[in-house]
Amino acid sequence: MTSESKPRTAVVTGASSGIGQSVAEELGRLGWRVAVGARRTDRLGDTAARVERAGGQAFTHPLDVTDPQSVETFMVAAEAVLGPVDVLVNNAGMSIPGPFHEISASDHLREVATNYLGALYVTRLAIASMLARHARGDLVFVSSDATRQPRPRMVTYGATKAALEHMARALAMELEGTGIRSTVVRVGPTFTEFGFSWDPEQVEELLGYWLRFGLQRHAGVMEPTSVARAVVVALTTPEGVHLDTVEVQPEAPAELRAAEPLPRPAEAS
Repeated sequence: MTSESKPRTAVVTGASSGIGQSVAEELGRLGWRVAVGARRTDRLGDTAARVERAGGQAFTHPLDVTDPQSVETFMVAAEAVLGPVDVLVNNAGMSIPGPFHEISASDHLREVATNYLGALYVTRLAIASMLARHARGDLVFVSSDATRQPRPRMVTYGATKAALEHMARALAMELEGTGIRSTVVRVGPTFTEFGFSWDPEQVEELLGYWLRFGLQRHAGVMEPTSVARAVVVALTTPEGVHLDTVEVQPEAPAELRAAEPLPRPAEAS
């Protein structure tokens, strides 16, 4: 039996676009009940429509993961409408690139609050709900390959994602035997609105700068649906099996080359 055999109630943060929106839609395709939250409430209607067209039930509510009171209000409202949460996908995230010393203290704090503390606030409430009911459940933490390949000029972003992965793994140990699984989905370059606010010249300079360190070696980029499907794989893995970390990376673009004759095999002597 897999976890998709009966409808579940899921919460997806940062669901107004990109990966979060795609995850919510894929969960709707399973017929699940999906609570979607984000600060950009004007965009949540589109996410909800996608969930319902896919076959799920959607609930939208404003959510600022950096504010514990907003998180609590969101979770209470979601469970009141959809029922107790079985699944949490921590997806909300942001980055402010630039030389570490030039980024303001308030911007560093905003990254920490969004990428790490926000997940902490939502996760503690989801766990409390599951444990109170002795219910099985899933926690998914959407991370970045910056935890494995640190990116200069995105120092705080990588550090917060590393902290997120530590939290996920420590919780997997703490929750061992409860039926609550904790999984990291680590993501490579993906076509989303993540960097839309960045200066295009800054992005171009960053890509060239990273090549020095063997980073961003090619221009391959994934669609958000590719990441969403990896999340679904983790969530629908049969009970009794735990996927610790799933890393999703784009393939390098296929190179168009003129047809070349294959080398002749060496003749046996």
